[in-house]
Amino acid sequence: MTLPAQGTDRFNVWAPDAHTVTLLAAGREYPMSRLPGDGPDGGGWWAAADAPAAGEVDYGYLLDGDTTPLPDPRSRRQPGGVHALSRTFDAGSHAWADGQWQGRGLQGGVIYELHLGTFTPEGTLDAAIGKLGYLVELGIDFVELLPVNGFNGTHNWGYDGVLWYAVHEGYGGPAAYQRFVDAAHAAGLGVIQDVVYNHLGPSGNYLGRFGPYLKPGEGNTWGDSVNLDGPGSDVVRRYILENAAMWLRDYHVDGLRLDAVHAFKDERAVHLLEEFGALADEIAAGTGRPATMIAESDLNDPRLLYPRDVNGYGLAGQWSDDFHHAVHVNVSGETTGYYEDFGSIGALAKVLVDGFFHDGSYSSFRGRHHGRPINTSLVHPAALVVCSQNHDQIGNRATGDRLSQTLGYGQLALAAVATLTSPFTPMLFMGEEYGASTPWQFFTSHPEPELGKATAEGRIREFERMGWDPAVVPDPQDPETFTRSRLNWAEAAEGDHARLLDLYRKLIALRRSTPELAGLGFEDTAVAFSEADRWLRLRRGSVEVAMNFSAEPRRIAVSGSSVALATDDGVLLEGGQLALPGHSAAIISK
Repeated sequence: MTLPAQGTDRFNVWAPDAHTVTLLAAGREYPMSRLPGDGPDGGGWWAAADAPAAGEVDYGYLLDGDTTPLPDPRSRRQPGGVHALSRTFDAGSHAWADGQWQGRGLQGGVIYELHLGTFTPEGTLDAAIGKLGYLVELGIDFVELLPVNGFNGTHNWGYDGVLWYAVHEGYGGPAAYQRFVDAAHAAGLGVIQDVVYNHLGPSGNYLGRFGPYLKPGEGNTWGDSVNLDGPGSDVVRRYILENAAMWLRDYHVDGLRLDAVHAFKDERAVHLLEEFGALADEIAAGTGRPATMIAESDLNDPRLLYPRDVNGYGLAGQWSDDFHHAVHVNVSGETTGYYEDFGSIGALAKVLVDGFFHDGSYSSFRGRHHGRPINTSLVHPAALVVCSQNHDQIGNRATGDRLSQTLGYGQLALAAVATLTSPFTPMLFMGEEYGASTPWQFFTSHPEPELGKATAEGRIREFERMGWDPAVVPDPQDPETFTRSRLNWAEAAEGDHARLLDLYRKLIALRRSTPELAGLGFEDTAVAFSEADRWLRLRRGSVEVAMNFSAEPRRIAVSGSSVALATDDGVLLEGGQLALPGHSAAIISK
């Protein structure tokens, strides 16, 4: 692509189907010219040679005689919202202070997932900086932020984003984002950013006006699919990959969580996920720090994790829903819907040993066989990111209820032990560590009344199909739904909340000081269990983790001689027999 004179290319825009494009910048119109050529970047790029070359500028584009300007698809700032003018942002103006930060890989780490709008009362990046010390004391290694890209309204989960390059202004915008990452690195915390490349939100999505970013009629759960393999897809893929590079380079983040990659529709010989893996390696080589790509995938396909030289995609990690389902069922007893296949201690045992439960087995929820086995010689267990709670598994319940709203301390402690002593990379959802009593519900703030109404009615229909009482489903447009979902930090110091928080801190510290818990491979993991008595014993090297999922006391044979940690004061080890009260667990070492 031939660029215009230096200093003016910051307003270049791809609009291959437009006949005329006018840049509106600083209140003045600048006619744009189509750049020549159909090179590797594709044709259809436009430039304004005499546009402002420096300074902060509000700007937008008028296509084919339109009178209302559209925001830049690559906008870094949207002070007036996703329907308003874009504003330039100089990412290089921040004086980074993280030169000594070496980054870290997943193995041995603990991730903390949070939503900025509900993590603190203020709901901003700067306010979240004030909680980093708490996360360090808890023992966290990575902070994972739910999507922060530009979305419609003032508050939202973030998965309805429409401007992937912008940081939501309500969180503080891009400058605040840089401050947050700098502060996290100073505290010894890595940052993982959740990004969504499989769909766009329903309001403020103007990409289709500029070019073939989407494939109408080829949709997924959320709307039209992104054009990854059709005409014009070279530029669309570059748009996505450059966005990923922006987070890793301009904002110094340590990794990306790729939302719902099973929704990618990509039939090209080199899959987009493989390109993500290659991009991560390229950036890591340039920065000297790991660049971690983690996929959220419903496929149970270990190819995502295999190295590219054996025809894998080369990603560093992927979420494992199977682990969540097995833990959830065994602590809660809930077996409806997609939990049906996981109603046994044996299901949890299989996940702990093999990584996936469905690895080619029949899935009753899907009505077909699902997944494939992991070649454990190619994958370390740390590549599977696991949890007992996350934003999806809470927020997509009818009332957004957490485990802590229905279960007692003993069952919550069991979930914590299962997650934090597993061979995998554990992830906590904000507030889980102290058994937050606040729900985390689905909330939106669409300014358009008709869209707000459609969203609320669609939510009710969704849960009616699942058998939930629609009367209990909160209105996502009601501001109270958002307010209810904010954490109540005061309760973390009270009663069983404080007791659970203390347990999480001790578990994470023990995980960090016991290399066998996090460092060994699949071959060093063994389990024994009793389906009838509902107990499971996990062995990692010389460390044993005994868990009693029954409400009744149980005795389990162990070979260790010392209780390193117990969730209940009634745990007793005598003569190779471990006495566990109902709903309790203990970690035994030699």
